[in-house]
Amino acid sequence: MTNWKADLEALVEETMAFTKNIRVEPPMPRTVVEPNRMPPVNLNSERDEIRQRVANFKAHQERFAREREHFAASQLNKMLGQS
Repeated sequence: MTNWKADLEALVEETMAFTKNIRVEPPMPRTVVEPNRMPPVNLNSERDEIRQRVANFKAHQERFAREREHFAASQLNKMLGQS
């Protein structure tokens, strides 16, 4: 019956020796990180740029439509023998 008491005391002594060897480092200090702020956007200039791009695209599409009509008319004239 004394054998388990000796084992228990040995375990307690081993555990105490183990805990004395453990070093607890202080936690890292918390730092507050500020998010990168985007500069304010001038919506009027953005809208003006979009309007300009839409106008350029529309002019480009109208030019293509005119060229297609001209090409189709010239092909039709060639087929009908009218130059």
